[in-house]
Amino acid sequence: MRILAEYFEPKARFERQRVDDTIVFMGSARTLSREQAEALLRKAEGGEGDLERARMELRMSAYYEAARTLAFRLTEWSKDLDPTGERRFVVCTGGGPGIMEAANRGAAEARGMNVGLTISIPAEDFDNRYVTRELAFHFHYFFMRKFWFAYLAKAVIVFPGGFGTLDELFELLTLVQ
Repeated sequence: MRILAEYFEPKARFERQRVDDTIVFMGSARTLSREQAEALLRKAEGGEGDLERARMELRMSAYYEAARTLAFRLTEWSKDLDPTGERRFVVCTGGGPGIMEAANRGAAEARGMNVGLTISIPAEDFDNRYVTRELAFHFHYFFMRKFWFAYLAKAVIVFPGGFGTLDELFELLTLVQ
């Protein structure tokens, strides 16, 4: 029953919100925003924390800002495509922190709807406040989450990430094959 619910509930909400296609953003959940990275560096320079790690976080924050900017621009562009109200090329992420938050944030800053497909895992709990609430989904099964990543995707943008990012990318590549 839960598997069916994880299929029909998103389907109904996508139809109700008139979302027909998405642009999926994938990347690290651990990438910090520039503001967060700069604050971490200031603390490390003051003797609180690892200075080299803080410098690396600041360099990596460029990916957060790039994802945010790209999602903003794509959302603005997509809103101009169809004056009838259909939502084209909606930003879609895993709904978590890092690159996912950046993409949802950029889309929200462009005043566009965006999707967050979160998953229940014991170690992590995060509320991405930039996800459009009507399009925030919480999955128990990885395969249903991956299905929804792939089903509406018209484009996939991959930023640096870890094993989760690679898993999602290779799942999509396998499906394309």
